[in-house]
Amino acid sequence: MKKSICLLSGGLDSSTTLFVAKSEGYDLYTLSFLYGQKHKRELSCAEELSLIVGAKMHRVVTLPTPTGTSLTGKAVLPTDRTLEEMSVEIPTTYVPARNTLFIAYALQFAEEVDADAIFIGATAQDFSGYPDDRPEYIEAWQKLINLATKKTVSGGTIELKAPLLHLYKAEIVEWGLELGVPYEKTWSCYAGGSKPCLECDSCQLRIKGFKEAGQRDPLVDEITWDRLQKIDNRYRLV
Repeated sequence: MKKSICLLSGGLDSSTTLFVAKSEGYDLYTLSFLYGQKHKRELSCAEELSLIVGAKMHRVVTLPTPTGTSLTGKAVLPTDRTLEEMSVEIPTTYVPARNTLFIAYALQFAEEVDADAIFIGATAQDFSGYPDDRPEYIEAWQKLINLATKKTVSGGTIELKAPLLHLYKAEIVEWGLELGVPYEKTWSCYAGGSKPCLECDSCQLRIKGFKEAGQRDPLVDEITWDRLQKIDNRYRLV
């Protein structure tokens, strides 16, 4: 059976991507990272999701903690930003070269187990302006993969697959629900805690996706979700 490495943070996008890979009939090997995040809630979700899909292996790699990002350390996370604000500048939540490191480790893992594909949950539509989520970035990585490994220079292939790349959050949610993604077992909030903060960029985009898909986010109780329907067209609470 064909094999895939699935980059899995435990968030909405990577979890949906994992179930896409499962639906395509791959044996699944999941890969997550510790890099000094403010919380480990997503990693717990990644571990549970790996069990749910029957992953052959779930590997967790520990990386040095980067500076210059509000996802690590004591820096304050940006909150209550409009979609316009998210799209015009790279936010402080950008982690230097994160996806580049992630894909590099996934490529090594792929060679180890003779995988045919690497799945990444990158999306270039509803996103926070990260440069390593763009189509040209994925295309450049595929060119490098084709030149970089024993398998690919010996006539084999390792395909870098980003099935969500051109989808909006609502489309991702709808697809995930069709595939049976247990979104109650995912976590997207940058702040961690017992409940989503509903104010960070990741929460705002997740709210947008579920709202436009006509579904309630299972991580948000019904009373709070009713409040979240009373938002303006910039997706801020009123």
